[in-house]
Amino acid sequence: MASEVVAKRRGRTKAEQRAASLEQILDAAEYLFSKSGLHGVTLRDVAARVGIHTTLLNYYFKDKANLFEAVFARRAAVTSGRRMRALEEYEAKAGKKPTVEGALRAFLDTDLDLYYEGGEGWMNYGAFSARASNTPEGAELMDVYFDPVVLKLISILKKALPGYSDEDLFWGYHFVTGALMNTLARTGRIDRLSGGICHSDDFPAVKKRMARFMAAGFLALKN
Repeated sequence: MASEVVAKRRGRTKAEQRAASLEQILDAAEYLFSKSGLHGVTLRDVAARVGIHTTLLNYYFKDKANLFEAVFARRAAVTSGRRMRALEEYEAKAGKKPTVEGALRAFLDTDLDLYYEGGEGWMNYGAFSARASNTPEGAELMDVYFDPVVLKLISILKKALPGYSDEDLFWGYHFVTGALMNTLARTGRIDRLSGGICHSDDFPAVKKRMARFMAAGFLALKN
């Protein structure tokens, strides 16, 4: 009996060690991919940042593409899940009279809060996602992990804007996600353009304005 307990403890410790190692690898890869993208990073770069041999990295991930997808997937379920819940709660509360701004706030504000309040890791993931979204491999992962929540947003917008065509709604979403990705990228360009009045990492300032601004854009699409 005692030997079984010891064995279980050892197994649990190894599992915890493995989980910790995986988190370190994913954190390192997330940071590097956020700066240089899939093709600008090697497995050797990731191993060097973690301080391990490349062979250990190969033990966990068969190749760089597999690591890239793991980095993408780790937080994707969290952000898409939070937004889906926020949209469902808003839809239930609004009943038959949802507004464009209300739907956008559920979709955008929930995400901006998560990145800003989540710390450095989430901010890195935001930049990683923004870069990935503009690549074929990243777009494919976006399809897998984010289509359901986007289509949920569209369904609420259809109720808020019953006279609008699907074409206008999807173009409107395209403009919204472009602004969101540009925000998550935190390139520093707005800092320089504004002479320091605006800051790329000031997500509360973005949250204060983005949904209202984008809602006005949707309303302007009506012919």
